[in-house]
Amino acid sequence: MTLPLTPHPQNIPQELKARPQWVIWRMEEREGKPTKVPYNAANPTQKAKANEPGTWGTFEQAMKVFKAGTFAGIGYEFSAADPYTGIDLDHCRNPETGEIELWAREIITRLNSYTEISPSGQGIHILVRGKLPPGTRRKGQVEMYSEGRYFTMTGVLP
Repeated sequence: MTLPLTPHPQNIPQELKARPQWVIWRMEEREGKPTKVPYNAANPTQKAKANEPGTWGTFEQAMKVFKAGTFAGIGYEFSAADPYTGIDLDHCRNPETGEIELWAREIITRLNSYTEISPSGQGIHILVRGKLPPGTRRKGQVEMYSEGRYFTMTGVLP
């Protein structure tokens, strides 16, 4: 497994930073697989929960805990109360060359919104304003969420 990319907080949009929906995360083994487990930025001994805003914190709290060195990165929790949706494009970027596959470039261009490289360096996260209709959230290498999930955030631009 590769190490996660170090966050570049200066590139994360201020409108996201202003919302108290931030967590920190670290890799833990779950059912034999490495998983990015979110923790409460305001109380890092407590796990964060997707539908419990009381387990999230501010961007400043998340960065302070991250900089202390015991967590791998920061993350943003999507909420029904915010106007954002995250699109996760899996395994579409070569971490060695930075080349992004054509299908993913087409989505990035079409959405024309904040886009960053995922912590593995192999995927892309796009955040847009809008809500998803009911239904499936995953199709092939594309996942979309507007509540009940979080995105690891890097601020590393493609």
